[in-house]
Amino acid sequence: MGIVTRISTAAVAAASLLVMAGCATGQSAGGSALATAQVAPPSGEVVGTGMLLDVAGDATLCLGPVAESFPPQCDGLTLVDWSWDGVDGYEESGETRWGTYAVFGTFDGDVFTVTQPPIMLALYDPMRPEHPTGGVPGETPAAELDEIATELPAALGDLLLATWTQDGYLWADVVWDDGTLQAAADTDYGDGVVIIRSALRPIG
Repeated sequence: MGIVTRISTAAVAAASLLVMAGCATGQSAGGSALATAQVAPPSGEVVGTGMLLDVAGDATLCLGPVAESFPPQCDGLTLVDWSWDGVDGYEESGETRWGTYAVFGTFDGDVFTVTQPPIMLALYDPMRPEHPTGGVPGETPAAELDEIATELPAALGDLLLATWTQDGYLWADVVWDDGTLQAAADTDYGDGVVIIRSALRPIG
């Protein structure tokens, strides 16, 4: 199972959730729907889970891969109104403090504003979302999925967190999707080929 990663907070801010056009090859659709899709920021509160990384007071939420260093490193969403007051479950090294949490707030396409106290991931037990494939294996050949995987970074830009192939599908984690990107992927590649997963999820 191969993984392709691409994260950049600065570019996410610049994009403001507009998926920038990029070159694409392979499918007859050319990835055009994904490359031109516009995703509006969430209108209400959302939750994101992952490592909270605070370096000298600059806090970020790592939604994608984290570098296996000490202390850890990542590119993530800039957090506003983050406070460690009353928060447990973190480690420290020098000016860096980190831990894994469910973080609640609003996202405007640029920064994530914290609105509620976080919950340690070890204690966070949300209702599991419905499985997007219903557990039914996909039918797309692996070589075709691998080719599509090379197109997604150009089509999705820095909204893309990671891709991997599993059970006959190409899975793609993105910062935020309200269904727009999934619909665009279905248009470009057909239903049941690319599965888009949003790292930020609406509360409620």
